[in-house]
Amino acid sequence: MTKEIYLAGGCFWGCQKYFDLIPGVLETTVGYANGPTENPTYEQVKHEHTGHAETVYVKYDPERLTLETLLRKYFAVIDPTAVNHQGEDYGIQYRTGIYYTDPSDAETAERMLSELAGGYDKPLAVELKPLENFYPAEEYHQKYLEKNPGGYCHIHFD
Repeated sequence: MTKEIYLAGGCFWGCQKYFDLIPGVLETTVGYANGPTENPTYEQVKHEHTGHAETVYVKYDPERLTLETLLRKYFAVIDPTAVNHQGEDYGIQYRTGIYYTDPSDAETAERMLSELAGGYDKPLAVELKPLENFYPAEEYHQKYLEKNPGGYCHIHFD
């Protein structure tokens, strides 16, 4: 059995590479989530402000990787208090979010966000919502940092 979760953590290039390095993650796809436009392009998301979040679909093996562990790793590479940006990327598409398809995952994520909030003196800006939609990004965005090792990323892999 496998599980899935959709995580928005700023630019999806670095997030995808980061999640791909986690043992127990079986598959990732970058795309655009929870916006009103059907099948948006990168240009629409970036320049026409469609309201989508750059998001990574994460399929994982819950016997090797719990949702709690995956979310802890996610929290380690985002600024959970940043509103609509991560690193040098600004805009609504760079917001942070946990988008679930299994309602029991919402309970786990809510509990973990509550615990995380205790370590900050500013409110958290991480959305927690059911997945409304997800459209895979164009092929050139998939595994982008593998194809372009010198590409920009707000996540440091050293």
